[in-house]
This record gives sequence, structure tokens and C-alpha cells, in this order.
Amino acid sequence: MRSLFQQFRTQLQWAALIALIYLFIIGMRAAHIIGSYEMGSIVMAGILIILAVSLNLVNGFTGQFSIGHAGFMGVGAYLGAICTTKLGLPFVVALLLGATMAGLVGLIIGLPSLRLRGDYLAIVTLGFGEILRVIFLNWDYVGGPRGLMGIPQYTNFTWVYVLAVLTIIIIRNWVNSAHGRACIAIREDETAASAMGVNTTLYKVAAFSIGAFFAGLAGVLFAHYYTVIIPNKFGFLFSVEILIIVVLGGLGSISGSVLATLLLTGLNAFLADWPYPRMIIYSLALIGIMIYRPSGLMGTRELTLPTLQQKRSISEGGQQGGAA
Repeated sequence: MRSLFQQFRTQLQWAALIALIYLFIIGMRAAHIIGSYEMGSIVMAGILIILAVSLNLVNGFTGQFSIGHAGFMGVGAYLGAICTTKLGLPFVVALLLGATMAGLVGLIIGLPSLRLRGDYLAIVTLGFGEILRVIFLNWDYVGGPRGLMGIPQYTNFTWVYVLAVLTIIIIRNWVNSAHGRACIAIREDETAASAMGVNTTLYKVAAFSIGAFFAGLAGVLFAHYYTVIIPNKFGFLFSVEILIIVVLGGLGSISGSVLATLLLTGLNAFLADWPYPRMIIYSLALIGIMIYRPSGLMGTRELTLPTLQQKRSISEGGQQGGAA
């Protein structure tokens, strides 16, 4: 009973912190301390958090090597934009349809390809991402190489913030469930997990589909914030950018993905006035972090909030030490 109470109190602390961060950013925006450019960077950081956390489920917690995540984002972006621009459907419906279609595409791709491992899987996911990019590039209905324009700007900070928090909560709960432990067992030793009765293909496909679902969700948000989408945005380079965030934060750490996203987004915004040396400084910063933190910023650890019970235990320990 005590443990349940502590868990509930910790959840309340996290809820209060999440609400305070939201109110702080909204207040800074209302006071014009945060401008349009800074708010755009914050919104993009939220979209990248959804992408990085969902890719971490595949690459970090399940131990697969996917580099086609931008392709699933493109599926969600284009379908969501078609729903609102061509069909006149509500934004909520576009979010659900875009994310669901990306998840289904992930399921279709995952069933045959996730029987592969390592570099072979990476090549398959890379090829899949390029196939999607070429399809969008030659599809006149969505503008072809010119891209799809005139998308209504439904996405705002509130939508991105709420959906980023929901993504973290859902994937964290999945990881901490029996299904998540099966995925971690596959990451540690797939042969041993299979010998213990874990259906490795099922869980790899499930993780792949869930990751694709949230990538599609991020794509819909992206399309309806920037109002224009072009096929080249969802190519190989953007998939590598997401992968860098996951590796930098720590494979197997949701908190690490969030921190790495905020760090890299902040670094890009800070160096915006130096366009030429920006990529050199950006690259040197990445190299330095990976030299001194090869397992990433967080490794496999997660951020935790100190509870009152922990503080009391520390205080009592200090008093006992002083009395001794």
C-alpha cells in the first residue's frame, strides 16, 4: 500500500512539472519574451521528441537497426495533408488516419523485413524510405517534386506539447510492461529470448508498428505547422538526424532522447546567426559528446524526481551519521 502511495505521489509530481513547463512557455509567449522564431524551434523540438522516442523503442529497447523512420513520418504527413486539404476532414481525423496508416505501413514492411538483423535490416529500411520518397516525388496528386502547398496551419504548441507527452507516457508504459520486457530480452539476446518462448518476430513487428504510428503522428503535426511539405524532407538524411538524436541521448533511454532533442535544437537555434561555421561547431560538439559519453547522455538510465520519502531517508541517514 505504501509503495502504491509513493508511486501515485511521484505521478502527481510529474504531472505538476509538466503543467508548470507548459504554463511557463505559454506565459513567456504571451509576454512576447519568446518570439515567433523561438516558438517555431520549440514546436519543432516537440515533433522531434515524438520521432526520437518512437525510434528509440525500435532501435534502443528492441535492439533493431532502422534508418527509415522519416519514411513513416512522410506517410503521416502526406495522408494527413490530403485529409484536410483535399477532403476537408477535421484535423483530429487527419491525425488519427495519418498515424494509423503509418502504423499499417510499418506492419506491412515489418512482417517480412524484421526476420533480418543488423545491417541487413538497416538496408531494407533505408530502401523502404527511399521508395516512399520517390513515390511522393512522382505523385502529381500531391504536387510531385514541387510538394503539397496550402495546408491549413492547425498545429500549434499546445497540440505538439500534449501529443509529445502522450507519446512519452504510452511508450514508457509499453517498455515497463511484460511486452516491453520481452522487447528488451530480444535486444539483449534474441536467441536466448526465443529459447525462453518469446515470439521474437511478433514483438519486433509490434515495436516497429508502434514506432511507425507515432512517426506518422509527428508527420501530420509537421505538415500542419509548416503548411508545405516536399518529398526530399523525408529522405535518408532526416532519418539519420533522428538516429543521431537517439544515439546521442542513449539507446534505451526515453529521457535521453528528450534531453538530446532539446540540446541539439537549442544548439541549432543558438548558432543560427553563424550559418557557415554552424555545421562545423555542431559536428564538433557531437564528436566531443560521443568521445566523452560513448553510451550517450543518459545511457539506459531515466530521469527520476526525488520523492519526499527519499529526502526523509537521506535526512535520517545524515542524522544517524551525526549522532554516531
